[in-house]
Amino acid sequence: MSISADNYKHTLQLPQTNFPMRASLPNREPKWLKRWEKLDIYHQLRQISKGCPLFILHDGPPYANGNLHIGHALNKILKDMVVRSQQMMGKDSRYVPGWDCHGLPIEWKIEEQYRAKQAQKDDVPIVELRNECRRFAEKWVAIQSEEFRRLGITGNWRHPYLTMDYSAEAVIASEFTKFVMNGTLYQGFKPVLWSTVEKTALAEAEVEYKEHKSDAIWVRFPINRQLCTENHDLGDNVSILIWTTTPWTIPSNRAICYNTNVNYGLYEVLAAPEDNWLTSGMRLVIADKLADNCLVKARVDKYNRVREVTPNEISTLVCNHPFNGIVSDIKLTKNRWDFPVPLLSGDHVTEEDGTGFVHTAPSHGDDDYKIGLKHNLEMPDNILEDGSFRPDMPIFGGHSILKDNGKEGTANKIVIDTLNKTGWLAARERIHHSYPHSWRSKAPLIYRCTPQWFAAIDLPIEDPEGKSHQSIRARALNAINNSVKWTPPTGRSRLYSMIEHRPDWVLSRQRAWGVPLTCFTKKGSNPEDDEFLLKDEKVNHRIISAFEAEGANAWYSNNAKERFLAPDYNPEDYEQVFDILDVWFDSGSTHAFVLRDRHDGPEDGIADLYLEGTDQHRGWFHSSLLQSCGTKGVAPYREVLTHGFTLDENGKKMAKSLGNTIAPAEIVRSSGADILRLWVAQSDYRTDLRIGPEILKGVTDSYRRVRNCFRFMLGNLFDFTSEDTVEFNQLPELERLVLHRVAELDQQVRNGYLTYDFQKVFQTIFNFANLELSSFYFDIRKDVLYCEGKVSQQRRSVQTVLDILHRHLTTWLAPMLTFTAEEIWLARFPEDDSSVHLVNFFEIPSNWHDEALAHRWSIIKSVRRVVTAALEIERKDKVIGSSLESAPRVYVSQEIAHILTLIPFADICITSDIEV
Repeated sequence: MSISADNYKHTLQLPQTNFPMRASLPNREPKWLKRWEKLDIYHQLRQISKGCPLFILHDGPPYANGNLHIGHALNKILKDMVVRSQQMMGKDSRYVPGWDCHGLPIEWKIEEQYRAKQAQKDDVPIVELRNECRRFAEKWVAIQSEEFRRLGITGNWRHPYLTMDYSAEAVIASEFTKFVMNGTLYQGFKPVLWSTVEKTALAEAEVEYKEHKSDAIWVRFPINRQLCTENHDLGDNVSILIWTTTPWTIPSNRAICYNTNVNYGLYEVLAAPEDNWLTSGMRLVIADKLADNCLVKARVDKYNRVREVTPNEISTLVCNHPFNGIVSDIKLTKNRWDFPVPLLSGDHVTEEDGTGFVHTAPSHGDDDYKIGLKHNLEMPDNILEDGSFRPDMPIFGGHSILKDNGKEGTANKIVIDTLNKTGWLAARERIHHSYPHSWRSKAPLIYRCTPQWFAAIDLPIEDPEGKSHQSIRARALNAINNSVKWTPPTGRSRLYSMIEHRPDWVLSRQRAWGVPLTCFTKKGSNPEDDEFLLKDEKVNHRIISAFEAEGANAWYSNNAKERFLAPDYNPEDYEQVFDILDVWFDSGSTHAFVLRDRHDGPEDGIADLYLEGTDQHRGWFHSSLLQSCGTKGVAPYREVLTHGFTLDENGKKMAKSLGNTIAPAEIVRSSGADILRLWVAQSDYRTDLRIGPEILKGVTDSYRRVRNCFRFMLGNLFDFTSEDTVEFNQLPELERLVLHRVAELDQQVRNGYLTYDFQKVFQTIFNFANLELSSFYFDIRKDVLYCEGKVSQQRRSVQTVLDILHRHLTTWLAPMLTFTAEEIWLARFPEDDSSVHLVNFFEIPSNWHDEALAHRWSIIKSVRRVVTAALEIERKDKVIGSSLESAPRVYVSQEIAHILTLIPFADICITSDIEV
């Protein structure tokens, strides 16, 4: 009697599972989010983890002014992988998300709304403007919060931190008053990078350097023999030649700098075109290394180096300003350029470009300012906040360097035209070069001398314990070298160099939305006077108490001076400062109100990890370090980890204008958040990361393979419970080999997570699942699972290992594939209170490690590879249909033959029989 296939089917133990092959992540992931919200996973973990070692990743606050971009997703997913993996390795891993809420971009948006209604910002009461800004920030905090949570980010979402919270504003003000009290705060009239578009000073962290087209000019400064301190034989009609890419600064020139280590020469023009600015007989002093290029640019046909001009000789020279004498009507205005222009030594002068001489305008550059201070040069205040020359300035008054939109104004043109008329212009050209731009508005910046508030970073101050007197810079450099770990290590040298060479910190901004500089100055006094800046802890306490109750708006109340100064001081004797703090001071202070003051912060107020993009070496890493070193004397972090930027598939920077951006929300809607998370896990985030449709297809393929591996395990565990577990010493060799590999992988996975090497962790798990499980172990044991008796020890042995694999692989992947890991976990443990994110990585029994077994099986596997390769040839030649139709004969050494006889080698090779 024949038996049908259906009758045979009932004798098999075929896989059974509700775990679908198709993930349908966009539809299914929200279900897990709701479940985690119901279970209150984050707060459950805090209860479970009480007493465990603490791990704090402090969140660098994103700015609350728009939807998330792919860089936000990369950053938050990396943080989430760190937090989850540390938790699952036995830590109490806490994460408080936060937002940066103050600052110019938000204020600018509100101003745009006013302009659309034909209103001006200055016509609106400042508190009303600030409240509009607060509402704008609140809206985007809510939107971004939902977007972050949709990515599967765990954290204390019920109680995030906001820099605009009243309590935070109070702490920021309190941290500022520490700079007031320790003497590092001072008001200085010095050049700062200024945005004519945003009408405020910018700090280094708010500046980016981009390609820019500028006018470059060569200008003659005539030597005035009568003013020189010694006689010289340079001849008549002799000038110092300078070069500048900012012609608008020429009216503010007060000196020329040279370098004593540069070789200079006297050059005479012998022949030039008739219409040339440089003509025959003119003599110029130029650096020898740069002379040829300068004279070619000036279209000189023939010239001669007359002789060397020594630095000692140069130091005796004095020039006239090229605008000397152009204002003749002294009744209308004073001649602004009737003064000597000395030649001064400066180490900042180089032979890289220009002429070897640097025209020096102390109001418009840091090096120039330092020279001006050293030699007591005048620092003219010629430029208004909108980037225009003062109206009362002769010739140039009213001309703008930059327009309101950041485009070039007429200032350069009028200066160049005037130099041409006076005959001192030697050459000109348009050049492309790197130039500072606002990080926010993207408009070019200028150096402008204005009164600003600074933190002196080289002033020795007493540390909080009174044990030493070190400057902020010294403390910061010491922390970078000795107390902070940098991943990758290049981050150390990068930040060290920035801190080592940076100027004093510009703390003030001429805006409205932020925390004000909570200080008062004595009327009638100068910044150099001891009584100029009011220092009183009672006044500080009153301010901070008001901020805690009402927020920083308390500073703008009508009776603020009387409220904070009386009865100790007469309010009429003091001026109230209304500049706001640099927003980097806000975010730099977060260590105080998040790490130090919150109940869920570390006892010492120091984070285990700061994790941001490489741009934050000049941003948050930088400002946090300076702020903390200024108030606590130490770094606010123990380790700093940085990641690269996101690029499109072709390696280009993403930009809306190029149409190559891809929003996280798009990926989540089309593929699911776990695909985005897997892209992060598979990438080397320490370099710049590419992303696009083709790359995401590859990520999806990897995901599908991992999912299918779990589907096999779940399908074959449908009738297995913990009571069916086979003891380790009763397991066959192959099963014990798999557990040995689990033990090895457990250490590799833990080490990978400890070093934040998520790419290595995923690749290790992926290769194990595909090469060692799907293509080897599962392939061999299918017959046992399907054909052996349901409760046979051999089948239960395989199921025992599958159960172990399920637990370990699911938890290992949970920090990366948060949604899928939960789905896999609940397919086995569907209880209402169950979640993979409430368990730790499982401990490995010591007896799973068996190096002798592993060595023996490496030999077995090598022989198996030869057998399967030979069978594949026979299959291709259609000699056999499958390996089970074969019974090969294998020739090996006697030693290997002995090893093979100890195991069912035919089962391992999936053949009907085998002869060794």
